Amino acid sequence: MIVVAGEALIDLVPSPQDTSPSDGGTGAATADGRLPALLPRRGGGPYNTAVALGRLGSPAAFCSRISTDSFGEALLQGLRGGGVDTSLVQRGGEPTTLAVADISADGSAVYGFYADGTADRLFTLPPALPAAARALSLGTCSLVLEPGASAYESLLRREARRGVFTALDPNIRPGLIPDPDAYRARFRSWLPDIALLKLSEEDALWLAGPGAAPGGTWEAVTAAAKGWLAAGPAAIVLTRGGDGLTVLTRGGGEVTVPGERVTVVDTIGAGDTVNAALLHRLDVHGALSYAAVAALGDDDWRDILRFAARAAAVTCSRAGAEPPFATELAA
Repeated sequence: MIVVAGEALIDLVPSPQDTSPSDGGTGAATADGRLPALLPRRGGGPYNTAVALGRLGSPAAFCSRISTDSFGEALLQGLRGGGVDTSLVQRGGEPTTLAVADISADGSAVYGFYADGTADRLFTLPPALPAAARALSLGTCSLVLEPGASAYESLLRREARRGVFTALDPNIRPGLIPDPDAYRARFRSWLPDIALLKLSEEDALWLAGPGAAPGGTWEAVTAAAKGWLAAGPAAIVLTRGGDGLTVLTRGGGEVTVPGERVTVVDTIGAGDTVNAALLHRLDVHGALSYAAVAALGDDDWRDILRFAARAAAVTCSRAGAEPPFATELAA
């Protein structure tokens, strides 16, 4: 079983029917001043990752705290519909976190969060994960917003020291991080407990900070990643949008695959789909352990990265976080 821990929320996504690309993106007002309708969509990076794992056929469980309001019930319904185990989900009467998405003309999304006093922030450390848990995936807002962030951090450290394979996608939301330097230091403190680090090129540059290595953007990213590898992870996967994915390994390996060409509707959930696809395909290779990841060869990584690129392309081809089912990737 792969356990995904972190927030579940509702994305409020502008209706594309209300706007056109000439308006500057689907979050912009129309020429007559009307604002687009906001459509509720199930979301949250960890939530999307769990649903994507279920759709790919991996045994998955979700570990979080979800509201008892109507949005919370819809979130639970989405997990169960995807075949995700919800026995680790805590419940609370506080409202569900909302994320208002602004979709640009190229399909990328920027979010504004309404997270004060919401249910997922009050997550507490569970007494134990199921004996079947072989991997734990974390990331996004859940490792930022207290008091839940400290509980998720404790879960990460405890399970890593029990020998559970751990994966992290920081999925940086700068607007939620009041002290970037403190967060960067906290991020570095997690690295000894991380087996697989996955992040976007943009997030890597943000985490590297103002003192990033001189030179071009990619040079700065790889210099930072090599420093992080020395601190713990067996591998770091970097997503590069349409340019594909690159893995850097602690043994000095580097493999890149191109992105899959597709007409992009939006990029919501694409990175979360990559998280799930990586874990699913690593499991296919029998590599849900630190030693097994370290032993993967270049051909193994090409297969894993190509699978992840293909899965992400499907998600980008449709509105909202709608990851593919296994049958869509079988061809």
